[in-house]
Amino acid sequence: MKGPRLTADIIIELEGGGIVLIDRKNPPHGWALPGGFVDYGESLEAAAVREAKEETGLDVNLLRQFHTYSEPGRDPRGHTATTVFIASAGGSPMAADDARDARVFTKDALPEVIAFDHREILEDYFKRRY
Repeated sequence: MKGPRLTADIIIELEGGGIVLIDRKNPPHGWALPGGFVDYGESLEAAAVREAKEETGLDVNLLRQFHTYSEPGRDPRGHTATTVFIASAGGSPMAADDARDARVFTKDALPEVIAFDHREILEDYFKRRY
């Protein structure tokens, strides 16, 4: 059976303001929300928390599920569907795993190159669309 691969992405809101993005080590390059593929036997929520820790070093507190994005062309590597979560965290992000950098950004100072459909996701988030 062929179908989309399942991923979980996470918008991490820091206590001092701003959100965390990672600079991807692997293609497609660019800045992105922390996240990745859900492992077999793992919940979406657990995957989001795990990916946040692996890529940013932050322990997050999930606040709510934001939205699911499933446009077939959203990932150039193949059809994926992602559920995005909003979480809070304290501390400073430190890049690890698939991230070569992790930084805090604000709505008015987002990086120019953003991977996947994550710019659209961030626009929805800042507009409080969902």
